[in-house]
Amino acid sequence: MKALRDLEIFVRTVDSGSLSAAARALDLTPAAASAALKRLEAELGAPLFVRSTRSLRLTHEGERYLGYCRAGLDALRDGQAALSDARDDVRGTLQIAAPSDLGRNVLLPWLDTFARAHPAIRYRLHLSDRMADFYRQPVDIAIRYGEPGDSSLIALPLLPGNRRVLCATPAYLAARGTPASPRELDVHDCLCFMTGDDIHDRWRFRLGAERLTVRAPATRVSNDGDVVRRWALAGAGIAYKSRLDVTAELATGRLVQICPQWEGEATPLYLMCADRRQLTPAVNRLRDFLREQCAAQAEAPAR
Repeated sequence: MKALRDLEIFVRTVDSGSLSAAARALDLTPAAASAALKRLEAELGAPLFVRSTRSLRLTHEGERYLGYCRAGLDALRDGQAALSDARDDVRGTLQIAAPSDLGRNVLLPWLDTFARAHPAIRYRLHLSDRMADFYRQPVDIAIRYGEPGDSSLIALPLLPGNRRVLCATPAYLAARGTPASPRELDVHDCLCFMTGDDIHDRWRFRLGAERLTVRAPATRVSNDGDVVRRWALAGAGIAYKSRLDVTAELATGRLVQICPQWEGEATPLYLMCADRRQLTPAVNRLRDFLREQCAAQAEAPAR
């Protein structure tokens, strides 16, 4: 924006009464400042200063042009400030994709709280257990479990230490017995999630240095994580769920964690987007809020 710089040099020279002083204030060489004034005079077709070796004064044309120049620069600064304020403002529409269970039972009440604090934000919430396609779907950000498979996406951690847990209702465990180890799942009803034709029935655990993978007998299967959660709450069997999804139920005793000494599979939670330019002030504020909520949820004790 060389033309704007030339105008700034002109105004600063008038205010300081010296071309060399204006150059110092703008971190320019006197030669560069002089060249800028000559360039501006050539574009206007009129002299702006009467120069001598010891003095510098405005010409009649320079006096007339100065007012317009000041007004123009002030207007441009106002416009720049307005754009900056807009970028810093927490407002606009957030198009969010999230898994069905997390979205309905955890994220919805959190968004209600966030909305009360930021009433200028509007939401479009897309709930699906399929991965969002940022390039084809009207989605700005996605809240997703698991390490991102697409390295081109921006992935910001919300709950990196989240893991899966085995859980069931007290009634189911009273009727069928509580497994002492994941190896005993083979005599239980297991509630499994599926994506496409892939049933997630290989459940992985760790106890110290020991690694264990068991094949869960899938008596009920759904491609909707919320359905699996509802089956578990209805006492239909044992589920292997993200702890974040069932923290409230574990805290109240509606669900009981099974084999807590065995560490379940890592299921970190991320906020994801396709481009860093989508990390607007509203998105960043939401990310900070979600991280706080996730951290508080992770600290909630299970019965």
